[in-house]
Amino acid sequence: MSKQILFIHGAGNQHNPLGSGKLVASLRQQLGSDYEVLAPDMPDPDHPKYLAWKGQIEQEQGKLNVDALLIGHSLGGSMLLKYLAEGTYQKTIAGLFLVAVPYWGKQDWEREYAVPDDFASRLPPIQHLFLYHSRSDEDVPFSSLGRYQEQLSQATVRVLDGKQHSFTEGLPQLAQDIKRLEPGS
Repeated sequence: MSKQILFIHGAGNQHNPLGSGKLVASLRQQLGSDYEVLAPDMPDPDHPKYLAWKGQIEQEQGKLNVDALLIGHSLGGSMLLKYLAEGTYQKTIAGLFLVAVPYWGKQDWEREYAVPDDFASRLPPIQHLFLYHSRSDEDVPFSSLGRYQEQLSQATVRVLDGKQHSFTEGLPQLAQDIKRLEPGS
């Protein structure tokens, strides 16, 4: 049986040129048939609302086997992390991979996406946690990575050179890290 990966895309249609779709396609190619990458279209991605995305994440997580891998890209990572911090996900998480995830403040509209201050203590058990962020990301400030590092000290951090955010050419380090989690790799 192939290893399942649930990929939650960033804001905007993932099939647009700068959407998460190219990253998903690259992952599928690099990981091969040993992995099943589930990348559902999230509700109203141009006007994302947490409750709608939470509902979709709950529906998708119901399809996952134990020890699935979870990937959140950009806003999708924010939504996934907030969902996990609510404590309703009960399955073991073999790996959580957060790619270019913004750290939201507590200002007006940002509250919808912000994790609680104590979010790290509320997460379910995660066997492996990885954070990826480009030094010169033009969409999400590099300082977001530092904020997550402070809270998630157990995470393996991958600081990437360049200004990539959408990773339209792929993110080989992500695929390598996923493969390394498999016994015998």
